[in-house]
Amino acid sequence: MVNKLNNPENLEFAILTKKYGETIAVDSINLKIPAGTYCCFLGPSGCGKTSTLRMIAGHEEISGGDILLGSNIINDLPPAKRGTAMMFQNYALFPHLSCLDNVAFALKMRGIKKNIRYEKSLEMLKLVQMEDYSDRYPNQLSGGQQQRVALARALITNPSILLLDEPLSALDPFLRIKMRSELKTLQKKLGISFIHVTHSQDEAMALADMIVVMNNGKIEQVGDPYEVFNKPKNEFIANFVGGHNVISKNNKSYSIRMDHIRIINNIKSKDSYPMTVSEIEYQGQIVKVTGLTKDFGRLSVSIGDEIFLKNKFDIDDEIFLSWDKTKENSLV
Repeated sequence: MVNKLNNPENLEFAILTKKYGETIAVDSINLKIPAGTYCCFLGPSGCGKTSTLRMIAGHEEISGGDILLGSNIINDLPPAKRGTAMMFQNYALFPHLSCLDNVAFALKMRGIKKNIRYEKSLEMLKLVQMEDYSDRYPNQLSGGQQQRVALARALITNPSILLLDEPLSALDPFLRIKMRSELKTLQKKLGISFIHVTHSQDEAMALADMIVVMNNGKIEQVGDPYEVFNKPKNEFIANFVGGHNVISKNNKSYSIRMDHIRIINNIKSKDSYPMTVSEIEYQGQIVKVTGLTKDFGRLSVSIGDEIFLKNKFDIDDEIFLSWDKTKENSLV
């Protein structure tokens, strides 16, 4: 039975700002992350998500505003005193130390006796299923194994919050899916908040209780995966998070999910819209069909592969689209 780590605490930003010279990387954001949450910061490169994570960790100075952990403002505390731990994108394991000594390093720096730090380190390695590799060195491990050791090393400091900077980006697709499942299980087991930076929509949807979508240093939307995917607040989120279609009608913008549009092969009706097919992309269980419509410009539709094979059409063919208007989501 694994003991839970520190009592979880809420994390809060109050007008948090980061500037690099005249460039504003994080623009006066306000946010509260409840204790025990798996929170993903999602956005394109340069949106401010990594700068935010590094400010929480204490690796970047805050230009303005406050970060609170529980009731304590932690702005001026050194990283080791914040109650947070960070797992870096490149794992940053010491190549000359064994797995056991890598995990035990932070305790060694605190002057903890060797037998005690090794006992605790083995407990952490067991937590991430790496106890059988305690004597190996980083260059003797796979990428996934190195990640587990880096996780154990971060968790040994007994943090209230674990910070993860693009932790799955270096892994192959199969291992990435496996490791994200393990991360979610570990977070629930420990009961602390994980704050995870990613540019992958699939990763955020699979892991998060709470998604924070950022763009140009600002928070665009906060919500659970269902809400962010199905009710994007604006065109940026509709395109970036969901890959939705954005259409204009009556001087208003709406998003419509690709899978909510039906293809009526060669049947024209008053409720259908003609589209000339320009791309057909097979994606396994679904086929993505893209084309140009007179009414709404470029649209994409996803249909089941079996449906496509039964009603096959080619590039430059004209097909007709229809959808339930109640499925349209109004955008700001």
